[in-house]
Amino acid sequence: MKVNYKSIFLLLFFLVTAVTSIAQDLLKYVNPNIGTAHSRWFFYTPAAVPYGMAKLAPSTNGSYGNQQGWEAVGYDTRHNSIEGFVHFHEWQVGGISFMPTAGTLKTVPGELEKVGSGYRSTFDRKNEIAQPGYYSVVLDDFKIKAELTATKRVGFHRYTFPQSNSSRIILSIGNVQGESGPITDASVEMIDDTHFQGFVITYPKYVKTYDEGGRVAMYFYGALNKKPAEVGAIIKDAAIANQRSAKGVGAGLFLNYQTSANESVEIKVGLSYTSIANAKLNLKTEAENLTFAGAKAVAQLEWNSELGKLKVSGKLEADKTKFYTGLYHALLGRGIASDVNGNFPRHDGSIGQLPKDAKGKFSYNFMNTDAIWGGFWNLTQLWALSYPSHYSDFVHTQLEIYKERGWFGDGIANSNFVSGVGTNFVGLAIAGAYQANIRDYDLNLAYKAILGNEIGYQNRLVGSGKMDTKSFISKGYVPFLDADKTDSTGSHFSGSHTLEYSYSAFAAAQMAKNLGKIEDYKRLIKLSDGWRTIFDQSLKLVRPKTTDGKFIDQFNPLEAWRGFQEGNATQYTFYVPQNPHGLIQQIGKKTFNERLNNIFETSQKNAFGGGKTIDAFSGIQSLYNHGNQPNLHISWLFNYSAAPWLTQKWTRAICDEFYGTESIHGYGYGQDEDQGQLGSWYVMASLGLFDVKGLTDAKPAIQIGSPMFDRSEVSLGNGKRLTIEAKNNSKSNVYVQSATWNGKVLNQAWLFRDELMKGGTLSLIMGSKPNMAWGITVPPPSSQ
Repeated sequence: MKVNYKSIFLLLFFLVTAVTSIAQDLLKYVNPNIGTAHSRWFFYTPAAVPYGMAKLAPSTNGSYGNQQGWEAVGYDTRHNSIEGFVHFHEWQVGGISFMPTAGTLKTVPGELEKVGSGYRSTFDRKNEIAQPGYYSVVLDDFKIKAELTATKRVGFHRYTFPQSNSSRIILSIGNVQGESGPITDASVEMIDDTHFQGFVITYPKYVKTYDEGGRVAMYFYGALNKKPAEVGAIIKDAAIANQRSAKGVGAGLFLNYQTSANESVEIKVGLSYTSIANAKLNLKTEAENLTFAGAKAVAQLEWNSELGKLKVSGKLEADKTKFYTGLYHALLGRGIASDVNGNFPRHDGSIGQLPKDAKGKFSYNFMNTDAIWGGFWNLTQLWALSYPSHYSDFVHTQLEIYKERGWFGDGIANSNFVSGVGTNFVGLAIAGAYQANIRDYDLNLAYKAILGNEIGYQNRLVGSGKMDTKSFISKGYVPFLDADKTDSTGSHFSGSHTLEYSYSAFAAAQMAKNLGKIEDYKRLIKLSDGWRTIFDQSLKLVRPKTTDGKFIDQFNPLEAWRGFQEGNATQYTFYVPQNPHGLIQQIGKKTFNERLNNIFETSQKNAFGGGKTIDAFSGIQSLYNHGNQPNLHISWLFNYSAAPWLTQKWTRAICDEFYGTESIHGYGYGQDEDQGQLGSWYVMASLGLFDVKGLTDAKPAIQIGSPMFDRSEVSLGNGKRLTIEAKNNSKSNVYVQSATWNGKVLNQAWLFRDELMKGGTLSLIMGSKPNMAWGITVPPPSSQ
């Protein structure tokens, strides 16, 4: 059957027109400019749809690249000039920049703060609009209005020029963009008067480090709505007139136009990670008969639909802005890497093919994704709640990687391993999907891969992480190495690795038990107690041990990077999500509550992280650091220690004070918003729902906090509806006085997830003083 995409898009356009007012009700609460100081390459991409491949955004310094491979680069609110508009923005993936200009031809972007040094242009943020699915700005140096939008695999540009005989569009293809790393090859050519095509192949820093020899290829096929008056080539920084193609590092084209006042040139660019032919097919399928205006309308309709799965109402507009901006970032990150025909890129350079279901549709999408480190305390819980198809995509992607490579890869860029943390929580995340009833994949294959991820070490690939697995399973802990390395004998990050591997072993154990793999279960559950081996009873802190079983000397509980990755012993001591009760027993309930409460009392003075220091690692030597992953569950631990009012108090305070609505104070100040993790945390916490165990228990339980909103309506992924009411709610009334679940009195601060997913109403009465009798009798399940 031939699909009439023109009719579909026309129907969508009319639907969009009919519901414009509804769409704006939600879109107006999303502010993509929040947190754009020192933000990561993939953070700011307004012109995109949820989980899209095409993620278009302005770049202020993307051409500078970054030496470490992860630093903030791309768009920064503190910069005042734009050098181009880039199509690809993923973890370790960046490329293909366009820039409209005028006047004297310049072939390089130029220096950030040096006006006239290249084709970059100054701009005024008063003339900038950023919305979900749309971006526009006026380039002051050229008096050009630039607009961007996208479908899933197609980028749209509309450049409105002044009257000029020297209007121009630069296609910068063979140059560094963001996290792309060095360019190894590139090509761009005009194939007729209005169509162009090409590719760029890059060697990102983390591919070089963790999957040496791999490459990231990006392909494109573009259509112009107006023939250029002249086409020239750019090779490195040299311009060659009347040449219609360029190859190699620095390859690009310039398209000259003679424009009348307010004349627009529109460009559609099909994108692909597999081939030019598929880029062309993606363009034809998604956008052949779609105008810029139509694409924008469809994109914003899709955003409204996805955002609308969670509807919140309350008195403060700022809270709704934080909520929907957080949800927007959660839905924006980790985009698809497969084409409309189901092709996807494989590590060896070949092209994979997705299977189809009984209805002839592709069963899942293949993804590019940052590491899932900490994602089980935000992203996967949100996915499991209302977006299970994306969780399924994540699982299937990782199983495709396993089938090709024999190992999970954690961070993935075109099937290359790009995990930067050296651990690997993919098995835990898949076990969480299994426990959340997301099981549309080969369970035997998934279990085999999960078990290998936990206990396998022979011929383990560096990019799969956990290179110290042998030492963990032989000793029950990872020995500390003075040298900054990780190998079969131990790790410099031995403390955090021991805790992390204990947790992931627990997750695998629960799945093993469910599947009747009892011997595996016994082995894994024993490993899950590894945290006890490095618990220093005299200090009531975790403390790394050397290979001979002795605690390390010269121990400073606040020292980061020695024994603990991106954190310290004080922070990581609470990293026992698989057995909160066991940890509380070790410390003592009274001491536990006093210490943890004091940590929050103190860290509140420092904005729950690194204060106002603008750096991703500014809080790793603090008592608590909400700006990074290892701490994100600990404000919920009071539910386990008979003090749920403190969970209510501190989760609300973090939502109010760590999260902001400004470009500098957005996700803290020094943020590490890894493709939606911190945004997802706000969404879950502000609903008043969270699982310390990250859905890994055999029967997951959801802990209850203090909802930010008077009413929340959640469209659950199974088609049911959950309503959360917070009566008498206010900024001061943060404490739960009483609760009911579907009209029945609820005296505990948690519910089994399977009960919650049946839908219904959770009703909470709020007050200004703690009810210290509510939620203390029956803590959330903690037995193993």
